[in-house]
Amino acid sequence: MTKISVKNIKGEVVKDITLDSKIWDIEVNEDALKKMLRLQMDAVRQGTRKTKSRSEVSGGGRKPWKQKGTGRARQGSIRATQWRGGGIPMGVDNRDYSFKINKKERVLALKSALTDKAKNKNVIVVDKINLDTLKTKEVASVLETLKLSGKVLFVTSDENENLYMASRNLGNVLVLMANEINCFDLVNADVVVFEEEAVKMLEEGLK
Repeated sequence: MTKISVKNIKGEVVKDITLDSKIWDIEVNEDALKKMLRLQMDAVRQGTRKTKSRSEVSGGGRKPWKQKGTGRARQGSIRATQWRGGGIPMGVDNRDYSFKINKKERVLALKSALTDKAKNKNVIVVDKINLDTLKTKEVASVLETLKLSGKVLFVTSDENENLYMASRNLGNVLVLMANEINCFDLVNADVVVFEEEAVKMLEEGLK
């Protein structure tokens, strides 16, 4: 079991909680984690490339000259691949880079990412993040109070609109709900700040 202190947004320790060792203290499976990261990055690739084949270019419905007697090579269409403006032989087409992995691998990858953050002491738990306004300076104040720097990921238990709206102007801050957490955003963050209730929801969902 791994114990961690729970702070308030003023940086004061209010209590200690025990993290589930089956989620936060496993042997990191780098293969599953890398596979999940590649899946997420490949899924957002557009793959929008396209060349037209002979059947897709316009024109060329008529045979350019008769088959025999001209002394020239026989031709069936001015849109054949050897003609200027003709189709491209074996050209590239739209491509979907996404692939699938099974649920066990997904869960193992997420647990590995969480374990890696916990072992490197890049996880902070707060009791609740309540902001009075939508102003960015409130989030900046929280970051300063908790001594957070670099890329910060906040994980909330519900739709914390004030936190989300107040942090939109900060390029180094991302806000996700517990059911939206994923390997890429975990690995990409320098420090992850969980609400206490979000930790419980996450552990319940990964059991």
